[in-house]
Amino acid sequence: MEVNREQRRLRQADNPPPLLNPIPMQQTTISHTVTLALDLGTTTGWALKSRDDQIAHGFVSFKSQRFEGGGMRYLRFKHWLAELKNITGDINAVYFEEVRRHVGVDAAHVYGGLIATLTTWCEHHRIPYQGVPVGTIKKHATGKGNAGKAEVIAAMRALGHPVTDDNEADALAILQWAIDTQEV
Repeated sequence: MEVNREQRRLRQADNPPPLLNPIPMQQTTISHTVTLALDLGTTTGWALKSRDDQIAHGFVSFKSQRFEGGGMRYLRFKHWLAELKNITGDINAVYFEEVRRHVGVDAAHVYGGLIATLTTWCEHHRIPYQGVPVGTIKKHATGKGNAGKAEVIAAMRALGHPVTDDNEADALAILQWAIDTQEV
């Protein structure tokens, strides 16, 4: 009987319980990490720093399609994240714009669903994630915490990024903040 208890204890040690706490961002200080920055919304801006420090960026629409259920937008977002992870080989950290106030109720609901999907996906894949306040992003990018969309676009273009959309510019600004302040 004593051997069975010991065997059970050893088996439990080999299979620790799943992670219950968020993964701390300190794990991202390894050089040559793949870092993803997101400006979440119906049109989501994204910017990605690869292992070889190349930056790719763009935007993608998660607008609801005709005859779709309400959750399909979030399912498509989750699949898009998985595809991005497969293309890059891995994602080591995710930073996103942390919005505290929305213009409308619909925008707040979409943002909340995207945040829930993103954080759940990150937890599942053990990817550290962090929200960055809007004012922090704008101040780092332009020197003004209340800068407008055009100013953020101009600041990203001044860094050599040919942006065409304000969501894309915001994602690039988040990525630039992460590179400059988070050792990614």
